[in-house]
Amino acid sequence: MVIGAGQAGLSAAYHLQRRGFLPAGKTADAAVVQGSPGSYVVLDAEAGAGGAWRHRWQSLRMATVNGISDLPGIPKPDVDPAEPSSGFLSRYFGDYEDGLGLNIVRPVKVRSVSREDDEPSGRLRIETSAGNWSARAVINATGTWTRPFWPIYPGQSTFKGRQLHVADYVAAEEFRGQHVIVVGGGISAVGLLDEISRVTTTSWFTRREPVWRDAAFDQKAGHDAVALVEERVRQGLPPQSVVSVTGLIWTPALRAAAARGALYRNPMFTAIEPHGVRLDDGSFLAAGVILWATGFRAELEHLAPLHLRGSGGGIAMDGTQVAAEERVHLVGYGPSSSTIGANRAGRAAVAGIVRMLGRRGPDGIPAASDGAVSR
Repeated sequence: MVIGAGQAGLSAAYHLQRRGFLPAGKTADAAVVQGSPGSYVVLDAEAGAGGAWRHRWQSLRMATVNGISDLPGIPKPDVDPAEPSSGFLSRYFGDYEDGLGLNIVRPVKVRSVSREDDEPSGRLRIETSAGNWSARAVINATGTWTRPFWPIYPGQSTFKGRQLHVADYVAAEEFRGQHVIVVGGGISAVGLLDEISRVTTTSWFTRREPVWRDAAFDQKAGHDAVALVEERVRQGLPPQSVVSVTGLIWTPALRAAAARGALYRNPMFTAIEPHGVRLDDGSFLAAGVILWATGFRAELEHLAPLHLRGSGGGIAMDGTQVAAEERVHLVGYGPSSSTIGANRAGRAAVAGIVRMLGRRGPDGIPAASDGAVSR
């Protein structure tokens, strides 16, 4: 069972097919055709293809999107740099699903994943908006887009202007004539500061001084950044974003934004008041909009019945596998949250599941021979 059909979920589905897993429902009672290790299905909460890309703002064009990798097996078609990323990538993902005949069922919201019994080799029960499923293993690829993180600040509920998260952002033109406060130190924050500052005045606030990277972001730098994030999740700590390790990378557009003063960073304000914010030096800044570019958290609430979180607040991982539950793999989580990492994680998760099922099977026959996924 794969939960989620974004980049990581599609990568997992691709590698399941390459390993010989068949779409559930296309064989009798999810039984196994000779030579096949079992069956699979992908459940996706979205109404169509594209994952989180379906919801990105229209001004995020392919020319400015932050590095998109090809899906495994089928490269991206020629890209029009001016096309909105939401349209291009949703179309690419949809053509990919159709071209490979991936078994994706949507829209289906997964409500919970639990153990059917106390046996470590037993099956997992997946309760959804479209009925219940049973699976030998779960690859979770639900991403983060549906869990925007909103910090809590004194006086936040008193603000009479508009507060929104980047997940709700549509276009800078909405804010024309208003002073916009942008909170956050990541790629989305600086990208939207660049965009919004072209039509109205802005102020930028972060908890820590942003770290800008002048050197080229080469393969070694990328490897080192991922390794640091991976070490955190191996220890069971909540994952940090890769950008928190790499720093912000200067682009021509961001240098232009800095030149017009849009990237002047202020230390975090101390309180929110009805018509603005109270600064750390005691002065007041009037504003009509507060845009929280404060990131996202992994969407894992449906896994709560498995009690995977440890004392460190995160989930201890061994690669893509949950260290304490070999039947569950997390892809697009922690070090695999980038598009390149998501592709690799999909392959690694499938390889781990194949090893697990083969090891458990009687007389060398994979345990998936009774149906890796069934309803």
